[in-house]
Amino acid sequence: MDQKELAFFRDALNQNLDEILQKGQETIEDMTESGETYADPADRATAESDRAFTLRLRDRERKLIKKIQKAIKRIDDGDFGFCVACGDDISIARLKARPVTTLCIACKSRQEEEEQNRGE
Repeated sequence: MDQKELAFFRDALNQNLDEILQKGQETIEDMTESGETYADPADRATAESDRAFTLRLRDRERKLIKKIQKAIKRIDDGDFGFCVACGDDISIARLKARPVTTLCIACKSRQEEEEQNRGE
């Protein structure tokens, strides 16, 4: 992979990271500012459900932050774009679709098949 492609992925990963951090900050601000009281228990239940859903999303994004940081480190270390299982190149198309991936299509397919056979 050439330097131009690596720069593209670094920029995309950093932009994704910035967006996730911004959403997290907005969620914190929304939750600290919303001192709403609800007369109707159904409204309160809906608000609590929405809040719980938002927190689950932020938790998933927290996990994605770690993957993004690891991908940026792989760029720095010169390991980005190589499958950790077989060592082959990961296709540019796959990296564009999921830049945090560490497996090529063949190895990921094999992994999913093994998980399915184990019943996971």
